[in-house]
Amino acid sequence: MITEKTRLHSFIGTISLVGLVLFFYGFNVPLSAQTVYTFEIKEEITPAAWRKANKAITEAEKLKVDYLLVHLNTYGGQVDMADSIRTRLLNTSLKTIVFIDNNAASAGALISIACKRIYMRKGASIGAASVVNQTGEVMPEKYQSYMRSIMRATAEASGRNPQIAEGFVDADLVIDSIKPKGKVITFTTSEAQRYGFCDGVAETIDEVLKAEGLKSYRITAQQTDWLDAVIGMLINPAVSGILILLILGGIYYELQAPGIGFALLVSVVAASLYFAPLYLEGLAANWEVLLFVIGIVLLLLEIFVIPGFGVAGVAGIVCVVCGLAFSLVFNDWFNFTPTSGTSLTMAFGIVFLSIIGAVVLSVAFGQSILKSTLFTRLVLTDEQRSSDGYQVAASEINITGKQGIAVTVLRPSGKIEVDGVRYDAVSEMGMIDKDTPIVVVKHATTSIVVRVA
Repeated sequence: MITEKTRLHSFIGTISLVGLVLFFYGFNVPLSAQTVYTFEIKEEITPAAWRKANKAITEAEKLKVDYLLVHLNTYGGQVDMADSIRTRLLNTSLKTIVFIDNNAASAGALISIACKRIYMRKGASIGAASVVNQTGEVMPEKYQSYMRSIMRATAEASGRNPQIAEGFVDADLVIDSIKPKGKVITFTTSEAQRYGFCDGVAETIDEVLKAEGLKSYRITAQQTDWLDAVIGMLINPAVSGILILLILGGIYYELQAPGIGFALLVSVVAASLYFAPLYLEGLAANWEVLLFVIGIVLLLLEIFVIPGFGVAGVAGIVCVVCGLAFSLVFNDWFNFTPTSGTSLTMAFGIVFLSIIGAVVLSVAFGQSILKSTLFTRLVLTDEQRSSDGYQVAASEINITGKQGIAVTVLRPSGKIEVDGVRYDAVSEMGMIDKDTPIVVVKHATTSIVVRVA
């Protein structure tokens, strides 16, 4: 039986609950705060930027936040890396916002229009997305066509005008009252608002969130550690070029001073630092690393086993170059659809420039480095002299001072012929072509050293 006292307690409880709700709403504080995950892209769009963006989106999805906010300020970069970022943004179920903190040019414009909402600071700009090379020269039509297609597709997916998005790339496109022929579109903040490529003006992230109607929110900012910084640095194209130079330079000096030594160690470490971060980031695949290794093996066979310079040598060079270059770009075996032609061209450019640099430095400083105090300290140069008590079996013959002919190319080892007898020999300095007259300058028990007669 319900008593008057029970009714009174129930009434007081109801009034208290209503009062609590009214209290919170009266002060405009929702009972549950919205969650926001933020990360920055304030550098050139390179593999390092893609790595950071992919890691941030993945972490935000795991945290099941309500909003993902990109704090952007970039002049652009690699199209394939930007395409990968925009694909992740389009495919995530999170509400995406980009805050353009000054510039969203080229690849930055592509990333921006992939977000559901765009906010810009006063004085900011968005656009100018034509594909250019490293010197700023506009690339051929096939590159522009690819960029136009992904800009249109991205604008359609985010509910924006695809023709204007195409005008960011195509100078020949004419859009009445917006774009004349001969110029690509670059919008100011007010212009972007007028044509639907900016949803509001804000000066801070807090202003962006308030403009989105968030009255109470909790922000989680991306945290990067030292490992992220190291990997980001190693996959930078400039650093990759230096590592390639060290790989090739180390191999060259090891051939000049045979034996397991410092030069070979430098080459192995540089190769590890080159391929490991690219492999972890999904750029370098197993077959690309294997292609590089096969190339090195073929070159060694050509130098030490197979006389002359033929199929093995050429195939080795091709395998080394392709293994290094393919590791820098996204591909599915030899399908480079996910990669823009610009990125592939740049990858081969980095490899070829590094090879040229290695050759130039080797020719210019090769002998001085080999004879330097630092190098001689790092490389084993001790000799087992008879004066120190070492003894070896006496050789039956000694051909020191005799002349002969190179039967094969000596690079630096090969075969010679002296008095009708063939011997294994090593060139004292540089390469000796086949059929070149030679003279034996040293004949030890197990080695013969020759030079051009």
